[in-house]
Amino acid sequence: MDSPAIDRFEAGRDRLASLAYRLLGSADDAEDAVQDTFLRWQAADRERVRMPEAWLTKVVTNICLDRLRSARARHERAAGDWMPEPLLEGDPMLGPAETVEQRESVSLAVLTLMERLSPVERAAYVLHEAFSYPHAEIAGILDITESASQQHVHRARRRVTTERRVGDEVDPAAARRIVEEFLAAATSGRTERLVALLTADATAVSDGFGPARRLLRFTTRERVASYVRAGFTPTAAKRRLAGGSPAMHVALVNGSPAVLAVTDDGVVGIVVFEVGDGMVSSLRGIAAADRLARLNEAWRQHEPDPPVVSAW
Repeated sequence: MDSPAIDRFEAGRDRLASLAYRLLGSADDAEDAVQDTFLRWQAADRERVRMPEAWLTKVVTNICLDRLRSARARHERAAGDWMPEPLLEGDPMLGPAETVEQRESVSLAVLTLMERLSPVERAAYVLHEAFSYPHAEIAGILDITESASQQHVHRARRRVTTERRVGDEVDPAAARRIVEEFLAAATSGRTERLVALLTADATAVSDGFGPARRLLRFTTRERVASYVRAGFTPTAAKRRLAGGSPAMHVALVNGSPAVLAVTDDGVVGIVVFEVGDGMVSSLRGIAAADRLARLNEAWRQHEPDPPVVSAW
């Protein structure tokens, strides 16, 4: 392959990866989809490709659709143990973040809700909401009619906005203060303060502490507060699993405030918060090492703020 063709692909690699990540919810799978797209670009008769960006977008989208429709993916996701892979702020795979829709489309909450859409609905929604593709172009990418694209996006938007707790965007500094207050209450064992910081319909989901695959789910703020208090109470056994006494940092993950537990070996667990109106509405706890691999790599190159808790 000649250098201009490689340069043209590389110029769009981050955009293709951020599209694939939104469709698949996994950085590893997104990277595989982009690599497969490169191999097809390498083998293509590029002289006949009039619009390379459109061609590459169509190829990577359809590779992702094939993955979403595969028997393996359906089994894994239908089992109820699937969780999006978190990414640290600044990761190019998070993609465009100029509009509310673009920022929302990469939140862990919306990535999870999009699991309930059909693959074509998900693709149409992501292309329109996150990448501002008009329906005529979406129709060409997905090999559907323009009216079908409009219907898919309308159904997807209605489902996501109906089930998503959408409020005013939270100022990052304000969200950080709430999370720091929440962390202080959790590490001190003040359950009543935790309950006061949670919305009445707060929820939590966790993959456990370590390599567990079965997700744990909690509803009602009392149960969520009990889970959080137990999770943040240090024990010798937890420190052995973590590989030491981790420091607790606050950072942005997929656009949301998060607490990261960090040892000398790296990030061993995170809790991602949804915050609105001065309260926490949901938490996602992730500790499985494979789900944190890319985030950990980014953290090692990151200049973090001082820890909120220096030794847990």
